Amino acid sequence: MKKEIIIAGFGGQGVLSMGKILAYAGLMQGKEVTWMPAYGPEQRGGTANVTVILSDDPISSPLLQKYDIVVVLNQPSMDKFEPKVKPGGILIFDPNGMTRIPERKDISVYRIAATDTAAALNQNKTFNMFVLGGLLKIDPVVDMDNVMLGLKKSLPERHHKLLPANEAAMIKGGEIIEKLW
Repeated sequence: MKKEIIIAGFGGQGVLSMGKILAYAGLMQGKEVTWMPAYGPEQRGGTANVTVILSDDPISSPLLQKYDIVVVLNQPSMDKFEPKVKPGGILIFDPNGMTRIPERKDISVYRIAATDTAAALNQNKTFNMFVLGGLLKIDPVVDMDNVMLGLKKSLPERHHKLLPANEAAMIKGGEIIEKLW
């Protein structure tokens, strides 16, 4: 098993956190892992992305040109990374703020209305967990138990009271993701 994943959006959307949680979960499952964040100096509001590779075998390089799974949370990320999904790969997007939906037909495309759902449930701080839950529903690259351990490791101890809300958001994300083609 080897999965090459990129998650991209605006800074402040929890993009880097999602990647870190996936990486921790992979480590806890005995996988070889790389986690490579990229963001501008402005962080919040600027673009951010994180590449995560999970593999049963050693990883030769964290630098990729094509990805098995691409998650995009804003239009600039859609424009940049839609062409970088491997044929037969997966693209997941949140339609909020998008000016167009993906155009490629040689990949599987999923829409997750995480922004709208988080707002409707007054859980804006768990937006990224809706997205992560949707991703794991489509391709369970790591076990949910390890994701929760990764989340616990990522969150400062003073925020551990938020673990149940984050877990509920991931479960809901698995329910709201929909395949377009």
